[in-house]
Amino acid sequence: MEEDRALILRARSGDERAFSALAERHWERLVAVARSVVGDADAEDEAQESLVTAWRKLPRLREPDAFRAWLLRILLRRCLRRTRRRWAFLPLPFAADVADAGAGEGSGFVDVERILGALPPRQRAVMHLTVLEGMSDGEIGEALSIAAASVRSHRRRAREALRGLLAPSRNEGGAS
Repeated sequence: MEEDRALILRARSGDERAFSALAERHWERLVAVARSVVGDADAEDEAQESLVTAWRKLPRLREPDAFRAWLLRILLRRCLRRTRRRWAFLPLPFAADVADAGAGEGSGFVDVERILGALPPRQRAVMHLTVLEGMSDGEIGEALSIAAASVRSHRRRAREALRGLLAPSRNEGGAS
């Protein structure tokens, strides 16, 4: 975006108003991505802290056109660090709460946030960036600081896990 580029160049020179305008433009996307990785409770905090980091490091951004990916990379690194710390203290049978993921009894709908919440953080981030942000494997890899092949691997494992979580229970509907 040409307007973003102009704002980035001004912000790199110390223009706080320009950076504020950038923050406003990217806020909703940052919160949505953070929410998919850390959940509702911490999403805005992580987005805010990522913007603070971006402001401090903005003079080091060499290519203004890479701002969006650069900002997402800052956010995702923060979110993944946060979830790693949190997961160090949580039991791993994360699928236990997923059994009741139906939004409405027999409605055929599922609570997407709850289902994605059962995935490990990096798989969750890959699925969010793929499905909701429409990013390519290369863009996701750049944002997460991993190879495009790793993106594909995380996506494959996430889809396998989701298939298992969403598959009807073997006990339901079977002959007694």
